[in-house]
Amino acid sequence: MTATTLRWAIVDGWTIARRDLVHWANQPMTVVFGVAFPIVITLAFGYLFGGAVQVPEGAGYFAFLMPGMYGMTMLFGLSSTMIAVTTDAAKGVTDRFRSLPMAPSAVLTGRAVADLLHSVLILGGLLLCGLAVGWRPETLPGAAGAVGLLLFLRFSLLWAGVYLGLRTKDPGAAVAIQTMEFPIGFLSNAFVAPATMPGWLGAAAEWNPLSATVAAARELFGNPGWGGDSWVAQHAVLMALVWPAVVTVVFFTLSVRLYQRLDR
Repeated sequence: MTATTLRWAIVDGWTIARRDLVHWANQPMTVVFGVAFPIVITLAFGYLFGGAVQVPEGAGYFAFLMPGMYGMTMLFGLSSTMIAVTTDAAKGVTDRFRSLPMAPSAVLTGRAVADLLHSVLILGGLLLCGLAVGWRPETLPGAAGAVGLLLFLRFSLLWAGVYLGLRTKDPGAAVAIQTMEFPIGFLSNAFVAPATMPGWLGAAAEWNPLSATVAAARELFGNPGWGGDSWVAQHAVLMALVWPAVVTVVFFTLSVRLYQRLDR
């Protein structure tokens, strides 16, 4: 790829990303709901169920809850990406883009950039919510590292959403993915210690990529967590890098190949 080709690929990708940003500007309630939904869920968990949960290290419940909710919010983005991709495909927008003289990668990279910016906004709103209810990170460098890992998880799941959207081409299929987000999230260390689950289920929860990111975020934020004696629990930060990297490579490759074969 020459410098000129790369430059136009970046320009075309940003053009597609700006299209999505303009849509959000014209439909602000979509953005407002995206920011408000995880905040409402967080407040519900914190104030309705917080008194019934034994928090590790005797800390306040929100100190324990917030990293789990940050991770869950990144997981929720999977279906939103899938819905956007399937909607464009169903309306013929994707086919029109493919017929234009633009870089073939622009449609996918533009979607990735726009959705990641949206996730930054949502995560920022939830971080402010956490600060408002008393949650605090120990250090700014640790907090920056935790936020980076959370967005890395979102970036990897973004490509999974792109692939599923291109594969199904049906906006209705995203409903099935949305219904699976909560079970996948609950089968982790976000809310319950894996040690309290049946042996096989606890092992599955510990190896859940979401668990690695949540555990690493708690460690970097300096917030209480469940800990654990397993190898994956003892190397949470490493696995919070490995899992998203693997997911990104797999689904990015699959998405590009599938996009290239859409007209076949």
